Amino acid sequence: MDNNGGFTKEKSSLRTERKVRRTSRRINTTVLRKVKKLQKLIPGGKGLNADRLFDHTASYIMHLKLQVDVLQALSDVYRP
Repeated sequence: MDNNGGFTKEKSSLRTERKVRRTSRRINTTVLRKVKKLQKLIPGGKGLNADRLFDHTASYIMHLKLQVDVLQALSDVYRP
């Protein structure tokens, strides 16, 4: 037994567990908030779960990139 009646390790362990849980909750809340923002940004994103949303987002980004490439090519063709 130590000077604190044997509770030092237990109290320290409980504090660490609580801190980890709080941090984990904060991270989960932050991630959920960002997923909801992404759902609003991506057409058709509302109602998709995270996995499908990320796949849909990647496809949408590729679609936008293709549009930019096409517009740049057209711009080069019609440049005076």
